[in-house]
Amino acid sequence: MTAARIEAPAAAPEVATWQHRHVLDLDDFTRAEIETVLDLADRMREVLDRRIARVPALRGYTVMNLFYEASTRTRASFELAGKVLGADVISLSATQASVQKGESLIDTARTLRAIGADVIVMRHAASGAPYLAARHTDAAIVNAGDGAHAHPTQALLDLYTMRRHFDSLEGKRVVLVGDIAHSRVARSDLWGLAAMGAEVVVCGPPTLLPRGLRAADRPPHAAAALPAVEVETDIDHAIAGAHVVIALRLQSERQQGGLLPSLHEYAALYQVTAARLARAHPDHLLMHPGPKNEGIEIAGDVATGAHSIIEEQVTNGVAVRMALLYLLAGQGTRPAPPTLARTDAEAAR
Repeated sequence: MTAARIEAPAAAPEVATWQHRHVLDLDDFTRAEIETVLDLADRMREVLDRRIARVPALRGYTVMNLFYEASTRTRASFELAGKVLGADVISLSATQASVQKGESLIDTARTLRAIGADVIVMRHAASGAPYLAARHTDAAIVNAGDGAHAHPTQALLDLYTMRRHFDSLEGKRVVLVGDIAHSRVARSDLWGLAAMGAEVVVCGPPTLLPRGLRAADRPPHAAAALPAVEVETDIDHAIAGAHVVIALRLQSERQQGGLLPSLHEYAALYQVTAARLARAHPDHLLMHPGPKNEGIEIAGDVATGAHSIIEEQVTNGVAVRMALLYLLAGQGTRPAPPTLARTDAEAAR
């Protein structure tokens, strides 16, 4: 039997710019900090592409996934990200936590830290919940989605996926189509794309566009509430020349009644179809944060078509979340992780 090939040790990645104790949104990330995450994600993709995708970088580090809402992609990718890096990973849902007995979010966060959590990855239906937890525990908090507010790790994986195709997002026309008002992904994407120099366009029915999105509509005290973007209600005009089109799911669970006449009318006016994508740049990318409702916000043939990189987004999500866990470990109560190398014994398993 041929012996397993043992790859040469990899030195610890140099972290150019990173000072964050938590990852709550991208509104406080500089372009250099985002690029630090994306550059490190390249290293993590190399780890994932190995025949045995395991390294001991976070051995002895404990990641707690605390999900008050259902999740497939985010929860599974954080679990895998921690395990690939050698961390101990424990996942809890709201039905498994003592919240069912009346325990507050603050008490839950403190309890998880007391039993050894170095980082708590949290998804919650209430906007701002991760911020509250971050104020009451010295564990690192990662926002895995809070209400309709933010989803920073999805935005980072979106940026990373785009950059793998374009190298730079400077001047690229990126169009987000759909339920902008209730999409936490859209809000974080806006901050990230603006920081990276993209030309950002949002498109949807007027009832699904947040108030104050147009700079001219904002009161003076809210001038920095959202980055400057182009607002369109005509999807054909919005998609014209687009380098990236991101279709967004209708957040029906967060909407109040009366915002749309019907799903049929919404699909007729705003579904991303092959005919509409024909107006985009010839080398455009089609993305979707998932889960997608084919036949409503996106046509089935384009969701799996030649320009779709939706599955690539999912794969890249693991690498980006690995990068974030690695970076947070260097800012926490324990020393920075030393290496992405494997021991000989681990490589031979």
